[in-house]
Amino acid sequence: MTKMLASVTGTEEAEIAIACNVDIIDLKDPKSGALGALPTADVRALVAAVAGRLPISAVCGDLPMEPDLIRAKVEEVAAAGVDYVKVGFFPSGKAADCARALSPLARQVKLVGVLFADKEPDFGLLPVFAECGFHGAMLDTAVKNGSRLLDHMPPAGIPDFTKICRELGLMSGLSGSLEAPDVPRLLPLKPDFLGFRGALCGETGRTDGIDAEAVRQIRALIPEERQAEGRSSVDYRLLAARGYSPGAADATHGTDKIFVRDFVLPVEIGAYSFEHGHTQKVRFDVTADVLRVTNTPEDMRHVFSYDVIMDGIRTIVAHGHVQLSEALAEHVAAHVLEDPRVMRVTVRVEKLELGPGGVGVEIERRRAKEQSRALPAKAAGDAAIPVRVQKGQAS
Repeated sequence: MTKMLASVTGTEEAEIAIACNVDIIDLKDPKSGALGALPTADVRALVAAVAGRLPISAVCGDLPMEPDLIRAKVEEVAAAGVDYVKVGFFPSGKAADCARALSPLARQVKLVGVLFADKEPDFGLLPVFAECGFHGAMLDTAVKNGSRLLDHMPPAGIPDFTKICRELGLMSGLSGSLEAPDVPRLLPLKPDFLGFRGALCGETGRTDGIDAEAVRQIRALIPEERQAEGRSSVDYRLLAARGYSPGAADATHGTDKIFVRDFVLPVEIGAYSFEHGHTQKVRFDVTADVLRVTNTPEDMRHVFSYDVIMDGIRTIVAHGHVQLSEALAEHVAAHVLEDPRVMRVTVRVEKLELGPGGVGVEIERRRAKEQSRALPAKAAGDAAIPVRVQKGQAS
């Protein structure tokens, strides 16, 4: 499951994070850059104050790519007693040498290499991290000017990062001015952790103190599993984006219709030879009937995000050529039905460049009621019942 990392600057903020059940405490000075480091004495004091209640990571600062300099700083931070040390890797011909210089330290502390989505991140460093014994890798943003991770790397590109990390045995993390609406968009990509700072500070900005209510709102968006009275306690209503059955979802609240209309993308699609080797405009219309969590929605905890639908379409399209409009519609429907709150979805796919009007297909898929109560969402989605297909001319 995806864990929540909260960046804090001192003991008071650490106590707020612990009280709000975050999973990892991250020590940094946000006034000193993306990976601004706290004084080592402060790191040591915070480790003592947390006293093993949660794992702790600490950053090394925005350092130049000089192997000896980086190794010395990592040794210093590791000696303060943290569980993870995060090291920034900026574009440089020496980046791989810096990683290799840290290889001996990987046996002493869990190293996390940080790449920056706004600095042309080199995914070729990921195998180097694995070779050198790093524990994980992370995508962040270097410039904190209000732009977010998803402004520099769309969801369709992030699965490459998480997939490579999984194949290499590296823990994967995503950060970079993430906000509450980003959480349901990123959870389906299955990172091992999501990192937050600015979103935890309410309206005040990342350099001010964190706010307990803001931390609780982010925490509630990320499925939480913790031990209570000797057994696992899971809020299944919050597991929707990770493919679990809603369990206690209350159908008495009824459903809402969440829709995406007139969403046009260039798509490599078509069975004819003249349709291969180039894109054509395709319009998507998607409507999902979604179980309500509450009759008084107030924030992202209470809704199904239409961004999840659009991100899914972009990701499916990015996979390459699709022979049939029917197949494309089925992929989109299956993606939407992965969320167990979705009871029914209608998908319309129209090719716009084959004549004076649109041609394509409209399908409706419905979750099997008995399976939606008992099965994980992916399994229930696989068992979705086909209801109606409407076609234009040949796909």
